[in-house]
Amino acid sequence: MSMLARAPQGLRQQLPRVRLAAPSRSAHGHYHHLPFQFPGNKKAVFGVKVAVFLATGFSIPFAAAIFQLKKASAA
Repeated sequence: MSMLARAPQGLRQQLPRVRLAAPSRSAHGHYHHLPFQFPGNKKAVFGVKVAVFLATGFSIPFAAAIFQLKKASAA
């Protein structure tokens, strides 16, 4: 049972109600799921850039681990 269910009636009336707003749409009713403007005809170039960016970020911990293991074995 939640704390709100056990709260006195006066306390429940003082709590603000939470309203969920509908997602906003542009003037034409289209959604934009990305937080930036997607390049129109350059999808392949954009895909390569995203893949390189994600691969770089994913490989940094592995490169650091390899570096640390080599450094420890050399000592």
